[in-house]
Amino acid sequence: MSTPKMPYTDVLIVGSGPMGSATALALAIQGIDCQVVSKQKWLANSPRAHIVNQRAMEVLRDLGVEEECLRAGTSWDKMGDMVFATSLAGEEIARLHTWGTGDERATDYRTASPCGLLDLIQPLMEPILVDAAAARGAAFTFSTEYLSHVQDGDGVTTTVRDRLRGETYEIRSRYLVGADGARSKVAEDLGLTIEGRMGRAGTMYTLFDADLTRFVGHRPSILHRLVNPIATTGDMALATLRAIKPWTQWIIGWGYDIEQGEPTISDDELIARLRVLIGDDDVPISIVQRSYWQVNEAYATTYSKGRVFCGGDAVHRHPPSSGLGSNTCLQDAFNLAWKLAFGVRGDAGPALLESYSAERMPVGRGIVERANQSRHDYAPLRSVLKDAGIDTSVETALAALRAPDAAGAELRTRLEAAVDLKSDEFNAQGIELDHRYASTAVLADPAAPPETWTRSRIRHVQPTTRPGAKLPHAWLVDADGHRFSTLDAVGRGRFTVLTGLTGHAWADAAASLDVDWLRTVVVGAHGFADPYFEWSRAREVEEGGVLLVRPDAYVAWRHAPVDSSEEAGRLLRSALASVLDNPNLGGSDD
Repeated sequence: MSTPKMPYTDVLIVGSGPMGSATALALAIQGIDCQVVSKQKWLANSPRAHIVNQRAMEVLRDLGVEEECLRAGTSWDKMGDMVFATSLAGEEIARLHTWGTGDERATDYRTASPCGLLDLIQPLMEPILVDAAAARGAAFTFSTEYLSHVQDGDGVTTTVRDRLRGETYEIRSRYLVGADGARSKVAEDLGLTIEGRMGRAGTMYTLFDADLTRFVGHRPSILHRLVNPIATTGDMALATLRAIKPWTQWIIGWGYDIEQGEPTISDDELIARLRVLIGDDDVPISIVQRSYWQVNEAYATTYSKGRVFCGGDAVHRHPPSSGLGSNTCLQDAFNLAWKLAFGVRGDAGPALLESYSAERMPVGRGIVERANQSRHDYAPLRSVLKDAGIDTSVETALAALRAPDAAGAELRTRLEAAVDLKSDEFNAQGIELDHRYASTAVLADPAAPPETWTRSRIRHVQPTTRPGAKLPHAWLVDADGHRFSTLDAVGRGRFTVLTGLTGHAWADAAASLDVDWLRTVVVGAHGFADPYFEWSRAREVEEGGVLLVRPDAYVAWRHAPVDSSEEAGRLLRSALASVLDNPNLGGSDD
């Protein structure tokens, strides 16, 4: 009897969440054979992550699923203001323009990206990614648990267990991706060092149905902070009310003392608390689900070893504050997938894949720190409310905050500063959109002075074409007069040589390489008009200079104009050879 042949795939992905499914979709689009295994028999079955920021929307746009996501989610215009109030129906204490919806920040958001923000809960996002990946050839196997892996010089042998049949078998792959969440066994088996602290605070969530339209229709917002003695435990000491299906399904959450364990509370008592926080004793409420989660503050110091790569919650573990979770997962996937594709096809050497960890680890560490800092930043607000007497009663606190005397004025001044501080969480466009990469896949511009920031790096984007930065968004116009973004002119799994009408030497050099993973875009040529002169103002190189843009829309290299196609060819091949760790792209023109 012959031995059954071991299943084989180019890339095996463990986990079907945003990181795993987005990696599969990006690989499948590029024709790379990949398989996803998940120990669960379903996709996400609770709302979990929901904010999709502009950079994540750009990723979804590149992957061809932006429009479907927009149809499924809650639109940007319904996402904020955020209201701080004594209850949903009660008196307001303050409002905060969030996610760029305020007049002061709207232009910043609209000029930085072709995409807006979206509220899309994980149970709606995951099927979109999985369906799109499967339609393009990715294989998904559910109820299949990762057990272990062994890697060698040619690939990885992974042992899995079919949870329905109880059978154990092996899968052979060129590369393995661990996208198996905050309790990642792949990361554990790989021996990744995790720094920080798990479980430093606890939160209880209740998913419930209630039609609260009359309380929010005039001030649409997906997120409310409720100030009430019922919710005074934890970093925030506030209750969070979050819309899941505007405006009929909600999650409400508040902190609990993890030293005391998960709280025990009856349905009747829970509904009574919900009615206090809603501010309506008669509103019909139906509890759907309860859940408990702990606040983590931990990150991996490296994301890969050899042929095994981890991403998403496996390597950055943090609370949902600042809305950075699934967004960072999608960007991990987008960074890794094109590098895996080039590795599978033999177009790149191992240093390109090693650049994934070098580029994404600082981002992961930063968002863990930022998400936790966002929770700590409620301390000034708690202090104001405590001094106003919130621990005694809501009425006492409101009276103190409105007192027409010096003490009231001081409280109001502190309240204003405390609420403004929360823009570091809810208007953090710089954190969301303005990463800088430093790795072997980026060639620094020796002529550029050190970069300085003129505005808050947390709140504001500073577009640049410096290598290591994302290509700036600018509107171009096609041959039919339709507007499209510079980000639409690059990506889709290919490098782009981006130059102007006088950069014909660079266009000739790119054509001479004759590779299908490299395109040329000449701004000013037919189909790439710059009638607004937006790109002219954004490019930071002369018209005849060049930008080499990676498949993830990050600038890998830039150069000033040159005198000949021969010189351009030599420089371009050298840059690509270095970025891809592929010496076969170098050499002379002979």
